[in-house]
Amino acid sequence: AGEKAVRFNATAGVARQGGRPFIAKSLAELTPSLAAAQIVDYAPTGGDPALRKLWKQALEEKNPTLRGKLYSLPLVTAGITHGFSMSADLFIDEHDSVLIPAPAWENYDLILSGRRTARVAYYPVFNEKNGFNCEGLRDAIGRTGTEEKLGLVLNFPHNPTGYSLAETEANELVKLLAETAGSGRRLVVILDDAYFPLFYEDTLLKESLFARLVDLHENLLAVKLDGATKEYCAWGLRIGFLTLGGKMPAAPEYDALEEKLLAAVRTSVSSACRLSMSLLVRLLQNPEHKSEFAAFHAMLAARYRKVKAILAEAPPGELNFLSFNSGYFLTFHTGKVDAETLRRTLLDRHDIGTVALSPSLLRVTYASVDDHELPELFQTLFAEAARISAHTPCSRR
Repeated sequence: AGEKAVRFNATAGVARQGGRPFIAKSLAELTPSLAAAQIVDYAPTGGDPALRKLWKQALEEKNPTLRGKLYSLPLVTAGITHGFSMSADLFIDEHDSVLIPAPAWENYDLILSGRRTARVAYYPVFNEKNGFNCEGLRDAIGRTGTEEKLGLVLNFPHNPTGYSLAETEANELVKLLAETAGSGRRLVVILDDAYFPLFYEDTLLKESLFARLVDLHENLLAVKLDGATKEYCAWGLRIGFLTLGGKMPAAPEYDALEEKLLAAVRTSVSSACRLSMSLLVRLLQNPEHKSEFAAFHAMLAARYRKVKAILAEAPPGELNFLSFNSGYFLTFHTGKVDAETLRRTLLDRHDIGTVALSPSLLRVTYASVDDHELPELFQTLFAEAARISAHTPCSRR
């Protein structure tokens, strides 16, 4: 009806004037290059069609392995958290086992355990060589027994450690997933690509695992979550995307899955923000946006190298950083120093904000700190850790 009702559109609850959505002049003046419909009108449930096509084009530019493969048109979500929540609602059933590398973003457990009552199990993200713990994942899969369906969450660049897979690690992981699916297990692999493509080392896999999983096996469904949030520095616009890939015989299977996703959007947020979508369409259509974000990527890569240099000269002590090579973060193991005590001390004494993930893990977002201020940040961090360690009673150490 929205397309055909050109004489009188008396469908949706939108007040119109002259056939266009009514908009206050004081609001329209804030975005003069956009029409009223691009600012205040309802968006289609699945998102602006132009934006969905542009995002798919961008996916294939950044993941050339996807070209020629069959996968769904990206569906617009109200941020990646919304996409993850919908993925859990549709593909994870009550008491399904879901494997997640630890440490992990706390929302995974809140959604999977709290909302879906799934059985979440963790395995250490790192092995003894400080690389991805593929054998740990293999062991975790084995511990799930003979359950027919199994969920996995993979997040690279990883939050909170800032670690991404080397090409060799990616090959090993894909082989494990193929073997598991080939054994008859049905796999739902949720790929949280929030920090893609912020990779800082040449040996890393530069594509999303999604490109390798979309046609890996009939028993594997890949769910790609990404968005403008980190990739295009549009944190508050709350625009994410959900894309499905599996070795399906034809497009109608994707159409059926999309209908289920559209129902999930309608019954949760109705649709994502129209203005945010319109702004992102303009951004992606602007030929200068690629050079702008290449410069942003280079800036973050320079901060990464600066941090690595600072850590190489850091004094020995309780703080030991976990492997990192991408994204926004690094995480310290705080040894005998309580991470929450260190966090509070940094905040109260120095106005420095960090995140205590557990009693022994502290996350630092170096992407939020200008290059010239990084030395002061880490000098203060190490000094306070040493001071707290020196004043910790022996019974606590």
